[in-house]
Amino acid sequence: MKIPFNIPPKSSNEEKYISQAIANKKLSGEGSFNKKCVEWFNKNLPTLMTVITPSCTSALEMAMVLAEIGPGDEVILPSFTFTSTANVVALYGAVPVFVDVDPRTLNIDPVAISKAITPRTKVIMPVHYAGIGCEMDKIMELANKHNIWVVEDAAQGIFASYKGKALGTWGHMAAFSFHETKNIVCGEGGALTINDPRLVARAEIVRDKGTNRQQFLNGQVDKYTWQDKGSSYLLSELAAAFLLSQLEEGEQITAKRQAVWKQYHEGLADLEAQGHLQRMQVPTEAKGNAHIFYMILNSVGERAALWAYLKEAGIQSTTHYVPLHSAPAGVKYGRVSGSMAVTDDLANRMLRLPMFADLSSQDVSLVLEKVHAFFKAT
Repeated sequence: MKIPFNIPPKSSNEEKYISQAIANKKLSGEGSFNKKCVEWFNKNLPTLMTVITPSCTSALEMAMVLAEIGPGDEVILPSFTFTSTANVVALYGAVPVFVDVDPRTLNIDPVAISKAITPRTKVIMPVHYAGIGCEMDKIMELANKHNIWVVEDAAQGIFASYKGKALGTWGHMAAFSFHETKNIVCGEGGALTINDPRLVARAEIVRDKGTNRQQFLNGQVDKYTWQDKGSSYLLSELAAAFLLSQLEEGEQITAKRQAVWKQYHEGLADLEAQGHLQRMQVPTEAKGNAHIFYMILNSVGERAALWAYLKEAGIQSTTHYVPLHSAPAGVKYGRVSGSMAVTDDLANRMLRLPMFADLSSQDVSLVLEKVHAFFKAT
């Protein structure tokens, strides 16, 4: 491909920090770089507690343990999301309840959430699609009214906010991703932020394989034992060293992506005015992080034709999620609440354009040139 869909960002100190981690002779998940990543989160979001995890999926799993979900419980989430959001629910025997999204943002619809709440609802999991914040004020109001936990799936949400408040700080808990396809990366990795004081003490046990090891390290007990459910939720020190370098330069990385996003958005305005497509929008109350740039085509066939046209030109574009309510596991483990008309429609007509921090202005111009040429020829 002349222009790939994604290239992971590069920061200045990755090799230096990894070498330091090796020299420190502490490679497990409690080394100095892991602690510095935790400090970065606790300071910059801020949050009560952060666990740097092996993946966003493991962060979501840990959140489900802390929320104590199990058979008979229900978790409300959008169908338009990655499998991990629903998989962690099914893993513990609870039921993912799929609801529709807002056509403006493809984020979970608060009205659909309100209609899906039952006495069995234990958790609401809003997904900040494309790094655009969900309507968290409305969601938290619903959750507080019905005494429901809120776990933000902020996999795509680092360095983004809603109504001036950072994504990941609205809910009781939130999960971030540092997979190589995300804005800030360490290959594989994630974080769980905890914003409710009721969860902090137990979280220390759950993250350490269900033991009170932290109390032992703090000198509070003379030995540690199995206390609760838990798993291995700590990231390797080598990956944490890489991650710290990325976090330190995260604002610069984000600014580069936002410049690419702006060039796409402005460069496609004429095609939207002519009725060929709909551009991705960012509501005024949200501050995005340019994780994705997508457009909505007028038909499934037109999307397929444009995808093939760009591929022939050496440009890698892509669709996104197959809605989970229509997937085999979604049918088996979940249920649908209300209409899925928006999800089914827009998922079939979306196309995402190449987006990464080091994508040059010249390459963006080439992508825009080819998109225009496609519509000129049709």
